[in-house]
Amino acid sequence: MGADGTFGIHTPDIESTIIGEGSTVAEAKADFENSLREVIDAFAETGTQDPDDLQNTTFIYKYDLPSFLSYYDYFNMSRLAKQAGINPSLMRQYKNGQYVSEKQVAKIQMAINRIGKELATIQLI
Repeated sequence: MGADGTFGIHTPDIESTIIGEGSTVAEAKADFENSLREVIDAFAETGTQDPDDLQNTTFIYKYDLPSFLSYYDYFNMSRLAKQAGINPSLMRQYKNGQYVSEKQVAKIQMAINRIGKELATIQLI
């Protein structure tokens, strides 16, 4: 999430840079998909072939940690920190954009995955 509260999507791993922005994740995805169509249409209009990195490509959307924690704001930072074995104050700093090491991201990712697996098994009556 940007400093202005908007979400952005970009393609760092392919030569054809495509971006999308929006005030919500859904808006950013829609803008990204529109931008992708515009790029493909531009190649079609000029009669040139799409770059290899745009042909039959599936995109995987990833979040940086502050964006994830802001978008999924129903997570209680203290409880998530406890699940990840991280200081709660530090977790709140991560949510606000403080630098987070790859090791810490991995711990948080594992905690979120455990929570997700647990939630997936719940059946309400």
